[in-house]
Amino acid sequence: MKKEKQLRYDKAYLRMAQEWAKLSHCSRKQVGAIIVKDEVIISDGYNGTPTGFDNCCENEQGETKWYVLHAEANALMKLSKSTNSSKGATLYITLSPCKDCAKLILQAGIQRVVYLNEYKDCSGLEFLKNTGITLDYITI
Repeated sequence: MKKEKQLRYDKAYLRMAQEWAKLSHCSRKQVGAIIVKDEVIISDGYNGTPTGFDNCCENEQGETKWYVLHAEANALMKLSKSTNSSKGATLYITLSPCKDCAKLILQAGIQRVVYLNEYKDCSGLEFLKNTGITLDYITI
């Protein structure tokens, strides 16, 4: 019964991450992230340009600009401005983390990552799996 309830919550948080992704100005890929700890949302984020930059995420060739922040990085940065700690938290994300974000997730103390779609490069997932972080791929 507890597992069934957790799955219901996991799917609800993933749907919230999907809604958050819609706030992104990126044309190629919109990604949303929600960080939950002790059944409370403590942070959120979506992919986009840093504060003060034009919201356009792609160059004239349609490639993502190098300085665009990923959703999980934005959520972790937002969290760093608060009094909350991500130690032991769960990250819900619409696209599995890249290798650079995987390092941030580990360093932030995230215990579990729940994702909706797989990123083209699975090295971030492999890295997290090797560190003992729980990974759950869930479809909704």
